Amino acid sequence: MKILVCPDKFKECLNARLVGVHLREGIMKVIADAACKLVPLADGGEGTVEALVEATGGTIVKCRVHDPLMRPIDSFFGITGDGKTAVIEMAAASGLALLKPEERNPLHTTTYGTGELIRHALDRGCHEIILGIGGSATVDGGVGMAQALGASFTDDTGWEVPPGGGGVGSLYRIDTANLETRLKHCKIHAACDVTNPLTGPQGAAHVFGPQKGATLEMVMRLEDNLRHLARLIRETQHMDVEKLPGSGAAGGMGGGIMAFLGGQLTPGFNLISHSVKLEEWILWADVVVTGEGKMDYQTAFGKTPAGVADLAGSLKKPVIAFTGSLSGETDQFRKMGFTAVIPITDKPMTLKESITDAGRLLENAAERTFELISLGELLMLNR
Repeated sequence: MKILVCPDKFKECLNARLVGVHLREGIMKVIADAACKLVPLADGGEGTVEALVEATGGTIVKCRVHDPLMRPIDSFFGITGDGKTAVIEMAAASGLALLKPEERNPLHTTTYGTGELIRHALDRGCHEIILGIGGSATVDGGVGMAQALGASFTDDTGWEVPPGGGGVGSLYRIDTANLETRLKHCKIHAACDVTNPLTGPQGAAHVFGPQKGATLEMVMRLEDNLRHLARLIRETQHMDVEKLPGSGAAGGMGGGIMAFLGGQLTPGFNLISHSVKLEEWILWADVVVTGEGKMDYQTAFGKTPAGVADLAGSLKKPVIAFTGSLSGETDQFRKMGFTAVIPITDKPMTLKESITDAGRLLENAAERTFELISLGELLMLNR
């Protein structure tokens, strides 16, 4: 039997590779001669670098950049096995998790460090960049990122505007003459699963600002600043990003990527699955195994397991998903394309207990499930 194991992470518990290792261990206890291929996945957020590096035999590169408050930090990005593509997580430089709760203020936080990661990737000779933009702490429209790559954003006195979404309000002139020239020969793909525009009730400030620490007063100021930025982008970059789907992603980073880097926004699962040649592996497999820490009605909206189920369904391959937390009716997941969804807990337990014991729970759940599959095969043979 050929089995493809392609899970996402169990958040705050196990990364995608370790989830896959435990599932494979459980499967092999039952079907020792199975051909079991592990392809860790991600949706463009945390874990994207690790998943693509693992899947392509690439490397992790350590580097120094600035965090959202312009403090030097140790960070990282990945390079795929062919040495041509860099994989960057915005959260590794401009992420909310890098700040204490009391430090979260999108008027002050900047995407500058993400721009530095892009520059490091260019220095390594990468001609393509996959940029996961989840988990950011910023609402600066990508201005900080562009500044780190050589663009100039000045006020009416000629001084560079201060870092953060607050500084965008004093912006008078955008000058991209000194923008990193290597970007012209580099394809940039941003993993983006939201369609929010840059401004408006569903825009970056109103929807994402509060998540990043903005008060109502801050939200209104950030909204005005992003409208101002959009107008200047129209005048200088000859591009209208204000209402484009996804331009409001990551506090306007989506719009900045399109306007300043010439990048494209692509659904995270589509981007990652293409990079790891997931369709080819599904065609190879008899059974596809996936999963993530929590599965519910939101699973259908751009989550990795739903993407796997949809792709596998189009290729007429059965899909089994394992999850730590399951909420919803069986029919709901069947409509998403899953053959079966298996919660891994085997007795009443607290969340802390399930996180601590996740590896064993995954192995045991996989073992039990494939024992049933083996029984089904035996019954079919004896008919």
